[in-house]
Amino acid sequence: MNDLPFPLDGSTLITGPSNTGKTMLTSQALSNWISKNGSENIIILEFGPEYSHNGKILGRHLSRFIDFPPDIWYGYLETYAPRAEGRDLTESMELAAINVERASFLLDTLPPHPTAVFVNDATIPLQSPSTNFETLVGYCDQADCAILNAFTGNELGYGDPISQSEISSISALENWADRCVTLPL
Repeated sequence: MNDLPFPLDGSTLITGPSNTGKTMLTSQALSNWISKNGSENIIILEFGPEYSHNGKILGRHLSRFIDFPPDIWYGYLETYAPRAEGRDLTESMELAAINVERASFLLDTLPPHPTAVFVNDATIPLQSPSTNFETLVGYCDQADCAILNAFTGNELGYGDPISQSEISSISALENWADRCVTLPL
């Protein structure tokens, strides 16, 4: 079992730029949780898109790093990387709205009484105004352990509404979390 730079209790937010190991660290935390506590009432929310941009894969799914036990609840969404996939701001905003709508549906179907919640790419459901923030953190607050990761950095952008929503969401997640782990570039 690998050492983690944070305990497996309360809420932890892992942030950093693309390809810095956020998903790998989240999967390591999941593996450690399973080793110590078993897999009962584990909830995984897979919001992260895997997208090839200029020959580089942006994002990874947790399943790339760990095989999930069959008794966990795995909520997977087919999502977009709006800023990378949209041809213009209008299309990017439409893709972000689709992400938010899909995430809202998934968040409305979560099973009760989670013991541990692991969220890959937590800002995807927060890319445009919705009630998803309250739903997501409210659900995570029910668990003994919640590990969320989120993309931050200069690549995020600043001037467009999607980036502004994500920056605002990161700030709110940082204020909510018991601890934040920032991975360097």
